[in-house]
Amino acid sequence: MLNLPAADPQQWLLDPAITFLNHGSFGACPRPVLAVQTEWRAQLEQRPVDFLVREIEPRLDAVRAELAAFIGADASDLVFVNNATTGVNTVLRSLNFAPGDELIVTDQEYNACRNALNYVAERAGARVVVVAMPFPFQTEAELFAPILAAVTSRTRLVLIDHVTSQTGCVLPLAGLVAELNRRGVDTLIDGAHAPGQVPLNLNALGATYYTGNCHKWLCTPKGVALLHVRKDRQALIRPLTISHGANSRRQDRSRFWLEFDWAGTWDPAAVLSLSAAFRFMESQLPGGWPAVMARNRALALAARKLLCASLSVAVPCPDEFIGSMATVPLPAAPAGVLPELPFNEWALQTVLRKAHRIEVPLVTWPDASRRWVRVSAQLYNSLPQYERLAAALRAGLAAGG
Repeated sequence: MLNLPAADPQQWLLDPAITFLNHGSFGACPRPVLAVQTEWRAQLEQRPVDFLVREIEPRLDAVRAELAAFIGADASDLVFVNNATTGVNTVLRSLNFAPGDELIVTDQEYNACRNALNYVAERAGARVVVVAMPFPFQTEAELFAPILAAVTSRTRLVLIDHVTSQTGCVLPLAGLVAELNRRGVDTLIDGAHAPGQVPLNLNALGATYYTGNCHKWLCTPKGVALLHVRKDRQALIRPLTISHGANSRRQDRSRFWLEFDWAGTWDPAAVLSLSAAFRFMESQLPGGWPAVMARNRALALAARKLLCASLSVAVPCPDEFIGSMATVPLPAAPAGVLPELPFNEWALQTVLRKAHRIEVPLVTWPDASRRWVRVSAQLYNSLPQYERLAAALRAGLAAGG
């Protein structure tokens, strides 16, 4: 039996009657962090003008500096957005693409962000070039050679995940970004799953644009995400909501901060709770954040090994590409069976949820003929939970699911 340290599950509000193996979708915020968010909201409502006019900037700056240190960035290059999808939209809708421009994306890109790319391309008359990334695979070269082969003199931007949503793979982006930089191609990294799951050094990475969620693996309240823009591109990027900062005469703060930090009346309690999330998570294990990431990765690898053995399937990629999530292939669905609307949920997934009280996503990718189960590993998870999942999957598949 794998013996890994764990946090007390009761520190999260998750329903104890449900085996929750889907931290990757929306995260889960610990009780102590939610309590801090409530305290911030109380202060806001007690003194709204002081809080939002006179005090908000230094408070945001303090949290931003803490986040910047954690992700290896300069605070001056960092702003907050609601989620990574908003970050992707912010960048794409700020850039002026032209007819004939080519925008590269992989077939593993998150659907919402793919839709944003299609939207801006259609408006501009640009062309979206979809590159198929293999899965299963064995090497980094297999992943990135098709992307580099698709680059032409018309390529303006490459949109790519840091941790893929469908397949749960950590992509080693440093070499790819460096080569695209050398070729004069900008990169927009959808790092929705990365902060808190894998170590980050955005200055060293050198991507043009990087966005990532804090509500997933950092366990902040919902509505906290980062957008990092390289200094040489900050003048191009505007928030989705144009507000007072657009014509501010202030010289004490960058236009980048002035525009993004105030887009109208808002509730900053979730963002200001980021410090509490950092403190809570790093206090859960001796060794702090490195230990948290290493523990969750070890559990994800153990869960993957267990599931593959239980289902008699091969692991789809080497261990080096795994963080705190892992995806395992499932047998094809019975002929004619498709995911059910409105949630695109397979009947097998419904059985897992209703009959076995297990919350886990079954992913359809790249088409309806292929199904995968994607598991997440957070501090409140343990190996026996994945053993229950393996038994439930075997039973559901045997019943024709």
